[in-house]
Amino acid sequence: MAFIPSFFRSIRLLYSLWWAIWIVLYSYIIHDLGYAWNIAWCDSLISNGILILICLVIGNILLYYQPSKNTAWKLIFWCLLAAAFWSGLAQWVLSKWISDDLDYISDVSHTLPIRFAIGFLTIGCTVLITWIWEFIAFKNEDAERQAKAISLAKDAELAGLTQQLQPHFLFNSLNSISALVVNRPDEARIMIQQLSDFLRGTLKKDNKQLTWLSEELGHLQLYLNIEKVRFGHRLSTVINCDEISLDLKLPALILQPILENAIKFGLYDTIDEVEIKIESKVENKMLILTVQNPFDPTTSINSRGTGFGFKSVSRRLFLIYGRNDLLKTTTTEDTFTTTVHFPQII
Repeated sequence: MAFIPSFFRSIRLLYSLWWAIWIVLYSYIIHDLGYAWNIAWCDSLISNGILILICLVIGNILLYYQPSKNTAWKLIFWCLLAAAFWSGLAQWVLSKWISDDLDYISDVSHTLPIRFAIGFLTIGCTVLITWIWEFIAFKNEDAERQAKAISLAKDAELAGLTQQLQPHFLFNSLNSISALVVNRPDEARIMIQQLSDFLRGTLKKDNKQLTWLSEELGHLQLYLNIEKVRFGHRLSTVINCDEISLDLKLPALILQPILENAIKFGLYDTIDEVEIKIESKVENKMLILTVQNPFDPTTSINSRGTGFGFKSVSRRLFLIYGRNDLLKTTTTEDTFTTTVHFPQII
């Protein structure tokens, strides 16, 4: 919509220039018919002055009233009525203003059909241009309103997904704290403090759609610290991220559900030590992040659950980037790999 004001000023300038040229041409036509320049200029200024006022009035009406397709015939009726009013009023004013030239007054009466036709065409063109202009402006405003509504709905859905993820993680952490309170109270206190730091950082990110990978990894480390209290030496993580990728952006809080999924299927069905690998690289101006975790295919199928984490990540990626092909998972004999592509929005 930013282009409309400057374009509107250009239209007004062209409109004024057209009227100036038409007034000069109109006076030249009257003079060419044999009348003196003073009469020609007087006729042109009076006739076209009245015509301009009528066009402005009808144009202002169209600013507030847009006829539908079924009532478009009313515009033709208005143009006919306005043209008849203009030709009659112009004749009366000219007869009063130039009353000493009887031949000219007589010629004005004889040329009323021509004047009526000129008025009808001029008013009709003005009405048509104004109608089209206002129709385009209305469509642009309507499109902008719809775009804003879609944007608000998308933001609301993104916020809803994030808020759903936080309680999902919070419930699991509180259950773990509850299990530690009796037998391992010191670790429970540490976990409560770490959970507090994690949630505090999460609240700060609520209004940030995109964040740097380096910042996201720092926040993710708080989550890993909490999980390491739960699983102790059984959980280890390896993070390999090149320097270039650390300065690229991705949606805030999007890695936590992916890592939670890796921990769930890596540790829940085994008592062995589990190593989770997080790697990032840059290809074709796109941040590519992979998370690998070991898993047992014979037991993980039954414990897969609802898959809410992956569904929410996939939905957020679509809402932000408009693509459904950014999240992929692959499996080998004992390794589950999640790969996420993050296009860099400039």
